[in-house]
This record gives sequence, C-alpha cells and structure tokens, in this order.
Amino acid sequence: MQKYCPSHDNDGTPRCCSCERMEPKDIKYITLDDGRKLCLECLYTSIMDTDECQPVYIDIQEFYEGLNMKVEQQIPLLLVERQGLNEAREVEKMGHHLPETRGLCLSEEQIVRMISRRPILGPGNKMIDISTAPHKLVRRCEVTAILVLYALPRLLTGYILAHEMMHAYLRLKGYRILSPEVEEGICQVLAHLWLESEIVSGSSIAAEATATPSSTSSSAKKGEKTDFEKKLGEFFKHQIETDPSAIYGDGFRAGIRAVERYGLRGTLDHIKRSGSFPS
Repeated sequence: MQKYCPSHDNDGTPRCCSCERMEPKDIKYITLDDGRKLCLECLYTSIMDTDECQPVYIDIQEFYEGLNMKVEQQIPLLLVERQGLNEAREVEKMGHHLPETRGLCLSEEQIVRMISRRPILGPGNKMIDISTAPHKLVRRCEVTAILVLYALPRLLTGYILAHEMMHAYLRLKGYRILSPEVEEGICQVLAHLWLESEIVSGSSIAAEATATPSSTSSSAKKGEKTDFEKKLGEFFKHQIETDPSAIYGDGFRAGIRAVERYGLRGTLDHIKRSGSFPS
C-alpha cells in the first residue's frame, strides 16, 4: 500500500531489493557491491554469509520433516553474490528462471564462490570487505548444492530456501521431469506454506533492540517478530499469490488449489503418477 508520485517509477529512484519500497530523500539505503539497495529495516534481519544461513536451513529442514517430507541427503547450502548465482545458472543451463535469480538448486559439479564472512558497513552506507571462498561441488546424489543470494532478510532467505528445497526433494524422490509450471508451482506452494507457518507461529528472527545492523549476528537475532517483519511476511505471501507470470504465478495458483482440495500428500502423489496437478 505504498503511495508515491508515478514519476518515481522511471526517474531512477532506488528501491529496496527485498521489500521494494522506494528510498526516501532523507534516508539513504545500504548499497551492496552488486548495486542492489537494502533498506535499514530489511538489513536488520539480513543473512550475510554462509555460516549465518545455517540456522535458517535447519528451520527449513525441520519444516519439511514436519510435513513428512524429510530430505535424507545432506545438501550443501551456500550464500553467494549475484554474479556467482548467474555463473552457476549458466553451467546448469537453466532457461526458465526469472531474470533476477535469487536461488538455485544445482545438480552439476562445479566450483562456486560462497560468501565466507559477513561484510561490514563502510562509508556512504556501502557494504565493503566482502570475503568469498571457492567451494567445489561434488556430485554424490541428484543435487550438488542449494545457492541463495546473500544480504536478504531472514523471511525472504527462508522463502527462497523453502522453494529450492522442494526442487531438491522432487529430484531426490524420483519424480519425473515436470513441466516448468508444475515444478515451479509446487515449489512456490511450499515457500508459501513456510511463510504462513512463520507468520502464524510468530517465531522469527528479529534483531535485538540494542544491536546495530552492521554488528547483528544470527545468534543475536532470535526474538519476537516485529511489526515490520509481520508486514514483510504478508508482502512476500502477496507477491507469490499475485505473481502474473504463467510459470510461477499460474503454477502456484493451480498448485495451491490442488493442495486445498486434495491435501499436500494427495497432490504430490498425483504429480508423481501423472506429472500434473489433480483437477
């Protein structure tokens, strides 16, 4: 429900790469090394390096286990820069992803540069001193790694991770090659279900009131969900529900209708048998 002058749609006014709010004239957003902007509220719970992301990964694994969809294999999770995601996508030859890729489920052996240490906030609200390290992916099963873009708030990181984990689940459980609409649709359904569980449970990672954005670590972020985080979760849910794309949007809406009618297990069983959503 943000209100702004229509002229700002095309006058170069920066937007937060997470919540998409426009940068006010009196508050400067954080500038990341790849040119993305991050508002101060989204920065508060942002996940900045691979180690910091592991607790979120555990949350997602437990969420899947609670749905009787446990993934037995240990799949590496790496936080990466935008360039690293794009390079990995080229190796995988993935054609149907969105122009702004924020997560990938990989199946090829390759070397990926992961974010190995949280960057620091430097002069001019710019993130500096980004440290990366090469990580060689070895193919021990159908999935070699899950990659997620760094510097996104916990709820967005988790929603992307829940989506990519479903790609991994489908490959590891022997599902046939699915159409993009069915595969991306059911992955979006799982991301949506995870967001709902976070919003309903009230469990989230909110920064300690005494911490500064640049010094907040994952261990210091446990706490009650802030009003902003509640709104942010609802915003991400709304994005999934109203996505206009044929693959992600229509796929999600067909998937969620099937799950509401036949349940998640019934829908997955039908997809495994027929390669399509039950009607």
